[in-house]
Amino acid sequence: MSKETHHFQAEIQQLLDIVIHSLYTDKEIFVRELISNSADACEKLRFNQSSGTALYQSEIAPAITVATDDKAGTITITDTGCGMTHGELVENLGTIAHSGTKAFLKQLAEDKKPDVGLIGQFGVGFYSAFMVAKKVTVLSRSFGPDEQSWQWTSEGMGGYEIAPAAELPRGTKIILELKDDAKDFATESTVERIIQRYSSFVPFPIELNAKRLNTVQAIWARSKNEIKEEEYNEFYTFVGHDHEKPLFRLHFSADAPLAIQALLFVPGRNFETMGMGRMDSEVNLYCRKVLIQAKAKGLFPEWLRFLKGVVDSEDLPLNISRETMQDTSLLQKLNKVLTSRFLKFLDEQSEKEAEAYAKFYHEYHRFLKEGVVTDFTHKEALGKLLRYESSALDAGKLTSLADYVKRMPSDQKEIYCLLAANRAAAEASPYFEVFKERKWEVLFLYDAWDEFVMEHLHTFDGQPLKLAEKADLNLSAKKEGALSEAAAKELSKWLKETLGEQVNEVRVSQRLVDSPAVVVDSDKFMTASMRRIMKAMKQDGPDLPAAKPDFEFNPAHPIMARLDSVRQKDAALAGSVAEQILDNARVAAGLLEDPRAMLTRLNSLLEKVLAKE
Repeated sequence: MSKETHHFQAEIQQLLDIVIHSLYTDKEIFVRELISNSADACEKLRFNQSSGTALYQSEIAPAITVATDDKAGTITITDTGCGMTHGELVENLGTIAHSGTKAFLKQLAEDKKPDVGLIGQFGVGFYSAFMVAKKVTVLSRSFGPDEQSWQWTSEGMGGYEIAPAAELPRGTKIILELKDDAKDFATESTVERIIQRYSSFVPFPIELNAKRLNTVQAIWARSKNEIKEEEYNEFYTFVGHDHEKPLFRLHFSADAPLAIQALLFVPGRNFETMGMGRMDSEVNLYCRKVLIQAKAKGLFPEWLRFLKGVVDSEDLPLNISRETMQDTSLLQKLNKVLTSRFLKFLDEQSEKEAEAYAKFYHEYHRFLKEGVVTDFTHKEALGKLLRYESSALDAGKLTSLADYVKRMPSDQKEIYCLLAANRAAAEASPYFEVFKERKWEVLFLYDAWDEFVMEHLHTFDGQPLKLAEKADLNLSAKKEGALSEAAAKELSKWLKETLGEQVNEVRVSQRLVDSPAVVVDSDKFMTASMRRIMKAMKQDGPDLPAAKPDFEFNPAHPIMARLDSVRQKDAALAGSVAEQILDNARVAAGLLEDPRAMLTRLNSLLEKVLAKE
């Protein structure tokens, strides 16, 4: 048969122009597309071989080779797959958007045969070659024993030629004569980088200039029972660029609601706390072992950006260039499934591997807290993973909210939390006194952001979360030596007159044991710590209005009893003492921002005390 010349129709030429100039955002994608097509051809051959079909050169194993020639300005991609007949060359390469792979899958479905690992869905990937090539030559020999070899040639826009070729090995060879501005793709180092990026896990050997490239297996697609620990560690080093062992590993697959294979790792260290800035997700998205998106956006919520690994899903409805997903709602579903599964895994690890989980929590607790505040969907699951020191446990030991609830007495209806700089400060806090006296457990929160966490979590296991300074609790019994009710009422009135606009309301406290007074934020929605955080966040903005707290005093404390006596003899001295008691309470609450006035008054009081000696 002589050489045949075929012309593309006008609309086909227009479509080809779109493929070459607009469809792909990065020219290097053509390497991925052509290797994916070669992998599809090898997969089809393997399927036919397993079906007992007679094969030409059956002794040759399916494989892919790539050769670069920077002097000639060419790149050649060869596979020993199923090859193409004359009719298949016309049908698959002569018609844009006609996919042999898609037709093959349709035939499999009609024949009710098992699916095979093919990713070519649209039939345009081959034409990405014309982004970089001025001429493409395809040499192909079908696997059929009685078929012959063919040569397909095209310069892209006008059409293509088909002619018989000398006897060829089974498979397909694609030769790209590169354009002048694309000669870099004839450089071995450039092509090696691209193959390592996109095609490292193609399930057939890939050689570049006689050098095997894809030596790391796509172990996420294998059964966990057949994978050794060193294989997991080697894979983590490859995908995570980290030579230390991971802290946790989650390898799972699911069929519903989506077909997913995932292998996720938690690094042993939190790189954000090492001065390396905000991390980006390093979970790569694959479709049938071919990279679709490195560091995939939206695959996991932002607060899980410390994860590394791979997710492979056969259900991805990719756009025609396979660079992005078409269905954002499906991506959201994928996000929810993956996140829920990982949170379930962490919950399981916290029970099975308590020591390892403690290390994880030390490194990554801020991420979990960020999730509580920003991710309403997974807020409850995240709440189970939080850990805090507790007044009921020894220093350094952490407890979960679930274990706290189990220890709650029957008459306790809320989970109580106390914000403090450290345990010593928490135990010395006037807000802790009523809980200590009643022997009720309090969680100690040392991270300033924990207040936002508790506000967003709001409840746990049906129990409201309550900050200790906002708790409405009374002592179980009155203390001896307290001022009479009438005297306390008069002192309260005098304190309000003396302290004036510095306080909102003055009242007798029902919560204090050892402290003379305490301030309670009158703002139901903002505590002292939250006010400090908000002020820090608004450094260049308008100042927050000054805090105007309620003032509670302990009628049984000796200082308050002496103050009641002194105010009737020396009003000026009593006024200074009242101001000092207020400032002391502000210091305890973290509300005193400028101590200069307090120090001046305190020095004056000390001078008066010493003058009496």
